[in-house]
Amino acid sequence: MGKQVSQYDKILKENIEAVIPGLMQHILGITAVDTEEIPDDIQHTKERKPDVLKKITDSAGSTFILQVEFQTANDTEMIYRMAEYHVMLERKYKLPVRQFVIFLGPEQPSMATELAGTHLQFRYPLIWFAQLDYEHFLHSAKVEEVLLSVLGDFKGDSEEQVLRRILARVEETSSSSFALQRHFNQLRVLSQLRNLGVKLKEVMDSIAKYINEEKDALYLRGFDKGEARGEERGEQKAETRFVQNLLGKLSLSDEQIADIAGVSVEFVLQVKQASVS
Repeated sequence: MGKQVSQYDKILKENIEAVIPGLMQHILGITAVDTEEIPDDIQHTKERKPDVLKKITDSAGSTFILQVEFQTANDTEMIYRMAEYHVMLERKYKLPVRQFVIFLGPEQPSMATELAGTHLQFRYPLIWFAQLDYEHFLHSAKVEEVLLSVLGDFKGDSEEQVLRRILARVEETSSSSFALQRHFNQLRVLSQLRNLGVKLKEVMDSIAKYINEEKDALYLRGFDKGEARGEERGEQKAETRFVQNLLGKLSLSDEQIADIAGVSVEFVLQVKQASVS
C-alpha cells in the first residue's frame, strides 16, 4: 500500500497545477481573478507540506489563503492537522483561510470534520470525489483533468463504457506520443483507487488491435497477469516487462523511461543491466 500511495502522490504533484484552476472553479466554488504562489514551509517541524497552498483574490474582491489536501485513505489525525494548518496560516498571513480536503478513495470517508472542544470550535469541508459527476472532468481540454474522471461518479454508466470514453479523451487531449504513454500509465495507477485496474486492463486489451505497434509496446501489454492480481511479485514482473519494452522499442533516456513507467531510475538501470548480462 505504501508504494501505491507514493505513486498517487507523484501523479498529484505532477498534475496539480494543471487541475487546480478547474477544481477551484467547478468543485470548490471559487472564481479566482488572481492567484499567487506562497511558501509552504509554514512550520519546520510538521510532518508534511500542504498539497495546495495559494493566495487567492476572487471575483468578489475577497483575498484569502487557500489550502487543499488530497487523501486516498482515512486519517484519524486529519481534523487536528487541518486545525493546526488553519491557525498557523492565519497567524502568518493575517488573512482568512479557506480549507478543503478532497477524498479520492472508493469507500465513503469516515474522517472527523469537526472539532468541538470547550474553548475551540473548528470544521473543514470534506469532498468525496466519488460523488462528483465524471462528465465534468471527461470533457475538459486538459488531459490532467480528464484523468480525474476515473475517480468520479459514473452515474449508472457501465465501467467498460466509461473507461473506453476516458481512454479516447486521454488520447485526444495528450500533446504528443510521449505524453500519451505517460498519461496512460497515470490512468492505470489512478484506476486502482477505484478498484478498476483489472477492468481497465481488459478494456485496453480489447482495443489493442486499433493501436499501432509503437503505442502497443507502451500501452502496455506488459501490465498483464501480475498487475491484474495486484500481487507485489506479479506487479514487479509487470513493471520489469514494461521497462524492457521501453528499452527495446524506443530511444528514451533512463529518466524518461522511469517517468513513464512510474519507477525509479535505479530500477531502470537494474533492468538494463540484467538484460545485457
